[in-house]
Amino acid sequence: MRLPIRTRLTLLFAVLVALVLMGTGTFVHSRVRQDLRSAVEAGLSSRAQSLLAGIDNAGLQFGDEGNLIELDQAFSQIVSVEGALLESTPSLGQRPLLPESAVAELTHPTYFDVKVRTSEETVNARVLAAPSDEGPIVVVGASLEEQEEAATRLAAALLLGGSGALAITTLIGWLLAGAALRPVERMRAEAAAISADHLGERLKVPDTGDELARLGETLNEMLARLEQTIDRERRFVDDASHELRTPLGILKTELELALRKARSPEELQQALRSAAEESERLNSLAEDLLVLARSDRGRLPVRREDTDLLTLIGSVTSRFRVAAETHGIALEMHAPTAMRVHVDPTRLQQTIGNLVDNAVRHSPPGGSVHVRVSREPGRLRIAVSDDGPGFPEGAIDKIFEPFTRIDPGRTRSAGGAGLGLAIVKAIIESHGGTVEAANDSEGGAVVTIDIPV
Repeated sequence: MRLPIRTRLTLLFAVLVALVLMGTGTFVHSRVRQDLRSAVEAGLSSRAQSLLAGIDNAGLQFGDEGNLIELDQAFSQIVSVEGALLESTPSLGQRPLLPESAVAELTHPTYFDVKVRTSEETVNARVLAAPSDEGPIVVVGASLEEQEEAATRLAAALLLGGSGALAITTLIGWLLAGAALRPVERMRAEAAAISADHLGERLKVPDTGDELARLGETLNEMLARLEQTIDRERRFVDDASHELRTPLGILKTELELALRKARSPEELQQALRSAAEESERLNSLAEDLLVLARSDRGRLPVRREDTDLLTLIGSVTSRFRVAAETHGIALEMHAPTAMRVHVDPTRLQQTIGNLVDNAVRHSPPGGSVHVRVSREPGRLRIAVSDDGPGFPEGAIDKIFEPFTRIDPGRTRSAGGAGLGLAIVKAIIESHGGTVEAANDSEGGAVVTIDIPV
């Protein structure tokens, strides 16, 4: 089980502080020990110089009555170059501080760490051996017992003080981590309280301008996107239910009327024909809804293949030509003599069919619908225009949304379900292209698709 962030931050902070305290304590302890040793060495050097200055005085003695006054836990000796002991501090007796081999190789003042046995005890000592110009070698030493005790006391003080400092800083780290994470916990609680029925609520963003404020702003932006998505899904479901209810109701009514009383064969055929038309409409609506649902989930399949574009567009215009001529509308195609592109022919045919169908529906009698095809390097552009009233002001931004009708007065049977342009956008975007709608400067509407090929 993973520890909470507050605990992990506190532990990390405690480890870092412990490392800093250990490093600082080690440095201070080492530096103090070095300073104490340096002080001892300075004292030894001073004593050695004093002895070397009086080495030519005959009968040099050590002790209270001698030429030098010995300090507590300090001792001196004079030895010959062969290592023979000439004079010594009384507490040492006749035991030399250094072995003959060390004295024989001595050419300049040198320090040694040795164990010295006095009349009272054996102690660790720092010893300086300095040869004189007259020949004898002066050896002075001092016990390190007091320095070692001071270093031990310092280590104990550092350990005790460091432990206390670590405990205090860890507590401070715990409190600071809690204070830093408190806004996060508050935002978490607020986010948990936001349900699908209250998507309009937003998190309170602290006015600090820091990372937490940016986190709150990002979460609020995400909530806004979720609200828009869910609202769009709800509208889609509501509109789809409404669109499906109409043909289902008509189908149910026709079948009930057909079964209510004895009918002639002609009446039964008419009822079945009407039911078949509504069934076809239901099937078409279901297919359109499936296309939109797949496009919203990014799974709209596109199977590109080498396609004769002019043949494809010609088959589309031929389907609508009869309906257009019935209403006195001229349907014209403007394209190069030959053009092959790499697209999904079925999807593109559906796209152009929806655009031509919309253009024919909104063109007045005597008007015309134009399908213009052009090609640029790597791009295919198809524009479908009509002579109708054009898009109402402010409607262009919404016409590609599902169940949007340009003319609110049009019935569903006459105007469709309002899915045509939404499907056009889904198909073109699945090809990696774009679709734009605008009002022509000379009147009418024009919808242009642009596809990479």
